[in-house]
Amino acid sequence: MFGAQARFRRDAVHITGSSSTYARVGDGGTKATFHFCPRCGAIVYWDFESNPDHVAVPVGAFADPSFPAPTFSVYDGRRHSWVGLPAGIEHIE
Repeated sequence: MFGAQARFRRDAVHITGSSSTYARVGDGGTKATFHFCPRCGAIVYWDFESNPDHVAVPVGAFADPSFPAPTFSVYDGRRHSWVGLPAGIEHIE
């Protein structure tokens, strides 16, 4: 899966309210649990079994056109050919 996400240290995030969850196992065999708004179904955040100290939030959840550009990219081979990334960022497969 390719997508734009912002990762934050779990201890720097305060999550309130309820969510519905869906867990899936990734290519590496570890689980990611996605938390959805129970009313509209939008992904609000997700967490990783392999990295329990962090929480990911989809960049689209931030209505901020000045949100910073990514500094690294994962799963480049899965992105659509029309998705452009900043030059010189770190790539992790």
